[in-house]
Amino acid sequence: MKIRFWLAGVMGLLLSANTVLSANEGDKSVGDLSNIKTIMISRGHTEAAKNCIDCHKDKSPGIVNDWKNSRHSHVGVSCLDCHAVSKDAPNATQHENLADFKVYISALVSPAVCGRCHAKEMEQFNQSGHFRAYHQIIPQDSLHALIRKHEGRDNPELQNAPSETGCMQCHGTKIELDKEGRPTAETWPNAGMGNIYPDGSTGNCAACHTRHVFKISEARKPAACASCHLGPDHPDFEIFENSKHGHVFATDSDDWKWDSPPDAWEPGDYRAPTCATCHMSGIGELTTTHNITERLYWNLWAKESQVRNSDDVLSPLLGNGEKGRELMKTVCSSCHSQKHADNFFLQGDKAVRLYNEEYYKPAQKMLDELNKAGLLKENPWTDEFQIVFYHLWHHEGRRARQGAMMGGPDYAHWHGFFELQQDLYKLEAIYKKRMQNKKIED
Repeated sequence: MKIRFWLAGVMGLLLSANTVLSANEGDKSVGDLSNIKTIMISRGHTEAAKNCIDCHKDKSPGIVNDWKNSRHSHVGVSCLDCHAVSKDAPNATQHENLADFKVYISALVSPAVCGRCHAKEMEQFNQSGHFRAYHQIIPQDSLHALIRKHEGRDNPELQNAPSETGCMQCHGTKIELDKEGRPTAETWPNAGMGNIYPDGSTGNCAACHTRHVFKISEARKPAACASCHLGPDHPDFEIFENSKHGHVFATDSDDWKWDSPPDAWEPGDYRAPTCATCHMSGIGELTTTHNITERLYWNLWAKESQVRNSDDVLSPLLGNGEKGRELMKTVCSSCHSQKHADNFFLQGDKAVRLYNEEYYKPAQKMLDELNKAGLLKENPWTDEFQIVFYHLWHHEGRRARQGAMMGGPDYAHWHGFFELQQDLYKLEAIYKKRMQNKKIED
């Protein structure tokens, strides 16, 4: 009997200890860090930087907790190293409610700031298609009309809402400032890749390495790309999930190693590539790159796919297609035989050429002839021919091409060529009727 009571007492003590340990562990997770006495950062920081940390661990504990777990924290990079600006900077503000705080700051951290330490990555980004994300939108009057006039209904107050909540959250925008030097609600916050900042620099490192942890492991996972590269017009994430690469990732990635150093993240750390593996990572003889265009052959998002052959960063054909193909084959050869890679690209190239020759060119020819004959409506979004033509290249055509070149069979076929042939038959019927009757149908 005594033994039983003794055992019960020991078990009770163990359970109590476990409860205390669990509570302590909970205190270390994201929460009110103002009560965590161990957050006493002083190593190498100015008094002003220490004040930032001391205050924000109470006011915005999630941010401080992310920073605490980042490499920046480990090497002594403080809030002010990124957020402090010169007094005469266009976005310079004094801290709200702290008029005696002599350091000028900004919520906006541009890629030029990141480039102070990550110069090579910034240079590579500036040579990539990501750089063009917002710049390419600026001159597109038809796109602005779609967003403001048709989607925004020309509402004097609300017409830009589709862009603010949609387009600019991926493409970015030109960030404007109010009279106090703070970003306007119409242009900030956004997670867009191609932001143009008040200092003139372009980009947004946090689009992939989200603040304030900036994990390399996060950017290596396909979900980092999925917030922009998905949906009916460029379902790259869904195509990845449909591919055998995505199949392996979905079933076997729990214990993969995601935090190896750049140029050392190789097969063995993972069993199948993610978006970053193929387009950015150091693998085999290749070094890492933030130029996501470097390993590409075709332009797969334009109306007609052409081989990349331009060094103009604002050109849709930015890149060297022949060189890009060889670089991508180098990636493939880390896991596959040369024959396997060669045959894969032969299959994909045939699909792209089929789209160009048998779908885009005939559709464009009919559109040009209808336009010449005055048989297109002025408002393209009320014209069945123009709507179907848009879907043919912007939706179904992209899905067919991207599905073929990234190993997603359902998107190459059922969401791609199957729907393309339906589009083409519709266009042919409308074209024939209008040309015969010399008028636009009611």
